[in-house]
Amino acid sequence: MQSPESPADPFGDHDQLFPAGQFVGPPPLILGHRGSPREAPENTLGSLRRALDVGLDGIEYDLRACAGGELILLHDETLQRTTDSKGPLAQRNLASLMGVDAGSWHSHGYRGERLPLFDEALELALPDGRPAMHMIEIKERGLLEALLERLEDIGARVDLRVAAFDGLELAKLPSGGPKGMLLVDRVDDGVISQLAEHRFPALGVGPGGWDHPAWSRLPKGVERWAWSVDSPADLLRVCSGEFTGFNTNEPHRALAARALMRLVPDLKKWPLEVPRLMVVPEGLNDVDRERGEWFGRWEARVKFTNPLPVPIEVRLGFFSRGGAFNVEGLPTAATVQVGETLDVSVRIDGGSRSPGPDPLVGAAMSWQGSLWPGSLAAGGRLLLDAPLVRERRAWADTLTARLTLLAESAGDLPASVVLRRRGQRLSLRIEHAGGLEDPVLVARLGQNIERGAPGVELILPRSFDKNPSGLEFSVGIEGLRHGVLRRRRWAGGLPPGLGHGSPGRLLPEREA
Repeated sequence: MQSPESPADPFGDHDQLFPAGQFVGPPPLILGHRGSPREAPENTLGSLRRALDVGLDGIEYDLRACAGGELILLHDETLQRTTDSKGPLAQRNLASLMGVDAGSWHSHGYRGERLPLFDEALELALPDGRPAMHMIEIKERGLLEALLERLEDIGARVDLRVAAFDGLELAKLPSGGPKGMLLVDRVDDGVISQLAEHRFPALGVGPGGWDHPAWSRLPKGVERWAWSVDSPADLLRVCSGEFTGFNTNEPHRALAARALMRLVPDLKKWPLEVPRLMVVPEGLNDVDRERGEWFGRWEARVKFTNPLPVPIEVRLGFFSRGGAFNVEGLPTAATVQVGETLDVSVRIDGGSRSPGPDPLVGAAMSWQGSLWPGSLAAGGRLLLDAPLVRERRAWADTLTARLTLLAESAGDLPASVVLRRRGQRLSLRIEHAGGLEDPVLVARLGQNIERGAPGVELILPRSFDKNPSGLEFSVGIEGLRHGVLRRRRWAGGLPPGLGHGSPGRLLPEREA
């Protein structure tokens, strides 16, 4: 039985499972997105230090200003998601923030972690004392002047990029100052125009945002960065040598991907292949439903293909980041010859009441002997992992469909949303609010999130029907229950961010 209390790594210390010898090579640089947010509370000194301690090249963090103008590390406008306090940061002076706990929400071990000042983050360096790379995202207008003043006052000599989605604000950076990085969800012709107009020295794109013809037309000399890159496939893409760097919520997986690409530069596919686990709450019996509706029983196959030119000893294992599971077929160990694939049948039984972090399959690789003629390396070790994504599906039908929301706690009343497609418009309306007062519908399509009462309309991309894999999708209702804000969800991904599970998928109309 795997449970939330199980060790995060069934094979030992991640930090010790990288190839023997030093694999010094070309970019990309790897930065921790808000530090190492799965292991420590985001945007705190503890999280930033952890990212550097595990071997990343630097850190990414968010900046906002409090009422007195001091620069504070915080992603949201308000304090409630990541601290024990409430209200807008902009309405709090620095003295009132000193007692705010920014760690207990994450885990007991970080109780009392403070909101850091910008000056404190700039002091962080690599474990050997060398300067770390800093990517600083400014979250609101009016911060650039204060940021530049602090850099001048402190005399900071760190290598940094000032990043923002607001191109007009970023364009205020003076020539000769810190390099600016324009952030976008994806590249298109409009982004190319912005880069040409403002001559930004760096561009940061979201996962998959490089899949557009305009990507090949980026101005010469512009640094190519990516943000929040976590999936194995995307990590291989950004570690192919084309990118200057990226930030990630999965430091260990990212380091393993970079090491693997330096070992096998032409690698096209992640060696560890795992299935998606379809979640169908409607098909649960009463006994299973009592255990939670984000639950299932799956028979799956896990495959590991040897990517190296030498035999590999591999141990495959399952571990949970949340929820409880019974697993048959793992762990297992085998020798995998050059070019061969280890194919393992696995049975998984379990889940949770609420969407949360998906379980993982890990592959601890070890090998003997040199991989290249003349190399002195005597072998190596590497730990790969891949998420077993739990996914719920809906179809963009012209007929009205009911989306039943999850019962995430005892006593939850039935709640549902109705979905209907009209051309490229997707209409979503609250049908039953599950007893919530003042309900508001929240819908996610791709990276876009809309709110409205009693519903919202979303626009499907013109290419939607030609994409059999569909789009990330989720829907929920927010409202009050006994005066406390509650949320009912159809799948994960609401709110976006770590800890809230994977979003579902909206697929084109079902085939007859």
